[in-house]
Amino acid sequence: MKQLLPFSILLICLSTWTSAQSNVQNLLTENRTNPIGLDVAVPRFSWQLHSTKQNVRQTAYEVRVSADAASVTKGAIWQSGRVASDQSVHIAYAGQALKPRQRYFWQVRIWDNTAEKPSAWSPVAYWQTGMLAATNWKAKWIEPGFVEDTVNRPSTLLRKVFAASKKVRSATLSITAHGLYEAQINGKRVGDAYLTPGWTSYNNHLQYQIYDVTSLLIPGQNAIGVSLASGWYRGRLVWEHQKNIYGKNLALLGELAITYTDGSSETVSTDERWKSSTGPVRFAEIYDGELYDSRLEKTGWATPGYSDSDWSGVTTKPFGYTNLVANYNEPIRQHETRQPIKVLTTPKGETVLDFGQNLVGWVKFKVTGKAGDKIVLSHVEMLDKFGNPYFENLRTAKAQATYLLKGGTETLEPHFTFFGFRYVQINGLTGPINPADFTAITLYSDMPKTGEFTTSNALVNQLQSNIQWGQRGNFLDVPTDCPQRDERLGWTGDAEVFSRTAAFNFGVNSFFAKWLKDVAADQFPNGAVPFIIPDVLNKRPLKEDPAGAAGWSDASIIIPWNMYLAYGDKRIVEQQYASMKAYESHMESVARNALWSEGFQFGDWLSYVTTEGSPASEAKSAFTDNHLVAQCFYAYSTDLMRKAATLLGKTEDAAHYTELLGRIKAAFQNAYMTPSGRLISDTQTAYVLALQFDMMPESLRPQAVDRLVGNIKKYKNHLTTGFLGTPFLCHVLTRFGRTDVAYDLLLQETYPSWLYPVKMGATTIWERWDSMKPDSTFQSPSMTSFNHYAYGAVGDWMYRTITGIDTDETGPGYKHSIIKPQPGGKLTSANASLQTYYGTVRSSWKKESGHLTLTVEVPANTIATIYVPAQSAETVLESGKSLAAAGLTASGSEPGYVVLKIGSGVYTFTSAGL
Repeated sequence: MKQLLPFSILLICLSTWTSAQSNVQNLLTENRTNPIGLDVAVPRFSWQLHSTKQNVRQTAYEVRVSADAASVTKGAIWQSGRVASDQSVHIAYAGQALKPRQRYFWQVRIWDNTAEKPSAWSPVAYWQTGMLAATNWKAKWIEPGFVEDTVNRPSTLLRKVFAASKKVRSATLSITAHGLYEAQINGKRVGDAYLTPGWTSYNNHLQYQIYDVTSLLIPGQNAIGVSLASGWYRGRLVWEHQKNIYGKNLALLGELAITYTDGSSETVSTDERWKSSTGPVRFAEIYDGELYDSRLEKTGWATPGYSDSDWSGVTTKPFGYTNLVANYNEPIRQHETRQPIKVLTTPKGETVLDFGQNLVGWVKFKVTGKAGDKIVLSHVEMLDKFGNPYFENLRTAKAQATYLLKGGTETLEPHFTFFGFRYVQINGLTGPINPADFTAITLYSDMPKTGEFTTSNALVNQLQSNIQWGQRGNFLDVPTDCPQRDERLGWTGDAEVFSRTAAFNFGVNSFFAKWLKDVAADQFPNGAVPFIIPDVLNKRPLKEDPAGAAGWSDASIIIPWNMYLAYGDKRIVEQQYASMKAYESHMESVARNALWSEGFQFGDWLSYVTTEGSPASEAKSAFTDNHLVAQCFYAYSTDLMRKAATLLGKTEDAAHYTELLGRIKAAFQNAYMTPSGRLISDTQTAYVLALQFDMMPESLRPQAVDRLVGNIKKYKNHLTTGFLGTPFLCHVLTRFGRTDVAYDLLLQETYPSWLYPVKMGATTIWERWDSMKPDSTFQSPSMTSFNHYAYGAVGDWMYRTITGIDTDETGPGYKHSIIKPQPGGKLTSANASLQTYYGTVRSSWKKESGHLTLTVEVPANTIATIYVPAQSAETVLESGKSLAAAGLTASGSEPGYVVLKIGSGVYTFTSAGL
């Protein structure tokens, strides 16, 4: 027994030593897991530390990169060596120049404060480069060689047969198009992305995708086939039936790079030897839907044995490669599926499927019929008060999927369109409908879901669901305003007001980084930013100098800064700084003596307008002077430019913006405020913006808060704000000590309010506060969307105030979290979690029998400042122990809170007397 004792002690010590080590997981390259096709010359690496212990922080790291798949220790092209740093996010590669279309492998190990030795090396992650330079493209652009039906413009089919003469080690396909494409190899679909190559400012940035297609190749003869359709490139966009905005003809560019096991390689490219024809997709447009004729299917057309003797040739085109960029953000993919919850018969005798959720995508269904039978699926968001499908708000968009059957049983779905809908009217089917034959499939950019939020109030939970579903439906490669009518455009104002909320619910760093490149590309020479990105409203060359609009064009400044706060991504500010500065200079140029008082403005778009029978109908409509709003946003953007310049070390710019900001505020006070602090617009938005951006002297802010609260009471605890006032309304009330009023607004259930649509059955956020009126009639169909996320910007206040999860600006990306929950509004519990680049940040509280329990989670390698609701430190316990016994010390207090600074781990605090 005595002989075993030293060995037992050794085992215990080894166990203790092992448990003290953090392990490294969730490796990301440029914010993505094992991305294929990056045109980034200096990619960045991120990882997470995982430990069961508290107060764990990284003290050093080592990264190694190799081009050898077998072992990262062989063929290393970069080894960082041991770097003393706590940085675990956005570590820049610093090795030799990367090669095009090359796969690289990397690992990391770390040292932490719990042990002297490093962790084990992480699992191997990888990325594959794209073309990296235009000169690396060898393929030729090709267009179909047949005469096109210029009315219906059916989908084009392109194909080529090729031989894989040896055993294949790897194969990658680099591909893009003028229009949308779907590719097949040997009859099997390439990848799981849809509506590729996505939507960008095509003349400046046309994305290409790279797919690993090794598993699709077979020994001997192979075939590649590609379908093309109009999409955003030449399809109908905007209003007045505009077409061919980027070009008239469909075209394809592709390179299939094959590497054999003997080390040799071969490339199959688009060239003059390809064949072209048309197939079953006879019509496909974004707004109007798709016509699919099964009788015209060319069975096996993308396989080597198919005879294409009656197909046409192709023509090559010298379009060049200078605008080509690898797909940076997550592509559009299929996500949730839903079966109908009801089969309805309308008063007009139509058959309608109710999927129970307003969503974006299409319907896949199984049908049996005779050759030539015509089935039409018409998509709508709402039924009218009589129970009939409401088509009017689609305006001129047909939003139909039409199918002509070939006979027998078929499974059908669209390919090159999408719909915003909850209800689908079906025409052409006879006999009873089996709901199980129909499946709604959602489509949206494959952003990782990062945020969860629930409370004890079911209506607030539904509001959160509506916010997330609105984001899903409108983040379809670009942040659109709505997904159903003849619009579906990247309105900058909608994206700007929602961007911080968006960054909680989903990982949108890459999504916005991609879109912001087009903001810069489409920016006007005078620095003004178009209202829509990609800009399909303004034809180049411009006939006159355009102007920006406050709250819309500011997206060029506000969104990069919000992404920096949410993700700690300094590069996005660096890359966008020239664009940000250009728009700031534009505002300076149109302002007179620092006062922006001329030109077009959207103002506080869609603010409250009185309607007969509304709870606040005796009060007047809430119109805020457009240029008062513009002046506030001028100050907001200038303040962010000051911060951005400071971040990037641009001291002269920072000094200039600091001085300018003072003049902007002075001009505001002279133009829009009386000496006593009354504003010329006595509206909620006016006082909210003036307080949010510190437009008033500090001594006059308390009276402004009183005026704001008085205005809210005048409207019987209803909000009256529009697009630009709404995101800040509750934040301002909380900042100035009136969170009670913010809760009153959040929990208000009658129009106008956030919960009014919820009570009316909404499953997404509406464009207007009363898109559906209390009598179940609708607002003007000219502008009534039932999936329009802008008013969902209240989510940011819910997450940062109800559960209190925020990031310190000095530790962005939640390197330093702030958790300060503010219970109220008769809520008895709330829970939120956020997946950050470091790991999970969580805040969960519950009130019960005069006690409050707060559970927080802080990821390893970060710190947090926790505000525990309590009267004093003596009333707070952590996991049943006093703070001192738990090794914690209060770092301060403020009324109603005990303040703690803590490291990583899970903590459960309880406090009494609340």
